[in-house]
Amino acid sequence: MKTIYWHVTEDDEQQIEAIREAAQLLIEGHTVAFPTETVYGLGADATNEHAVRKIFQAKGRPQDNPLIAHVATKKQLVDIVDNYKPYVDKLIDVFSPGPITYILPSNDTCAINVTAGLDTVGVRIPDHPVALQLLQEANVPVAAPSANLSGKPSPTTAKHVWDDLNGKIAGIVDGGLTGVGVESTVVDCTQDIPVILRPGGISQEELEQVVGPVNVDPALKDKQSKPKAPGMKYKHYTPEVPLLLIDGPIEKLNEIVAQAQQEGHRVAVLIKNDDIDKIQVDQYYPLGTSLQDIAKHLYDALRSFKREDTDIIICQTVPETGIGQAIMNRLKKAAHKIISP
Repeated sequence: MKTIYWHVTEDDEQQIEAIREAAQLLIEGHTVAFPTETVYGLGADATNEHAVRKIFQAKGRPQDNPLIAHVATKKQLVDIVDNYKPYVDKLIDVFSPGPITYILPSNDTCAINVTAGLDTVGVRIPDHPVALQLLQEANVPVAAPSANLSGKPSPTTAKHVWDDLNGKIAGIVDGGLTGVGVESTVVDCTQDIPVILRPGGISQEELEQVVGPVNVDPALKDKQSKPKAPGMKYKHYTPEVPLLLIDGPIEKLNEIVAQAQQEGHRVAVLIKNDDIDKIQVDQYYPLGTSLQDIAKHLYDALRSFKREDTDIIICQTVPETGIGQAIMNRLKKAAHKIISP
């Protein structure tokens, strides 16, 4: 399959034509990758079971892992769900468009392989101009997990998508680097108190400022439970090179680095900019200074080191506050081993 590549960064006639072509492919039942504010998604018409099946085939994704339906407006969201709790309107009005997915009762508009047979559907309104233009032009809900091979770090650039899926999908819309860098927060809104099923771009603290108490699902690590949302059952975000996650100060990280080097390993470190001069290693990826920086660059960092050059990637933990909770969720899933004091 030849994968069409559109580069769109300006609101001009060329971009409008690219969006139209990509939307037409979606309408015709093909798969198209596109940028959102979180990561690149691999989209297909969520009402077309055959089209959605192509997502699973391209990614190598397990069939019992539900997908998120993306829509452009609140009306389109309401059209694919059943009656929902009153607090959902408050969340939508404050956080959408934005990096949040609502798990709501499905009215069966979306295909059964979008919901993985559940009576709920995950739905969100992405906060990215290219995504919104594409969704408006296609005028159908678009199922879109991350546009990567299943298990690999999610893509935050079109190049990441090309590296994984060229020849496997119909098209890629290149809208530049994504903003948030980690996937949306997934919130189960079927209960009286909302429950975070996957931490992401909107923190628990931010949600609670709007609707009061918000719980975090204690079963996030329960591999036996049937998944209510993406990212809950299978291992994700695995880099090509094994990742060691160090829970400790920079001295502990240097100790592990030295030990690995003495054993003959080629070591790379993911490191905050402030700590670069504190490490003794040739290969490193500067993650920035803030948690927001780390989230934005994390997946590119995990993808940047290859087996032919590196044997081990080492990274410190980060505080699990705000978006740090999402960062740690991804790092723990990506890690080959976690070393604690």
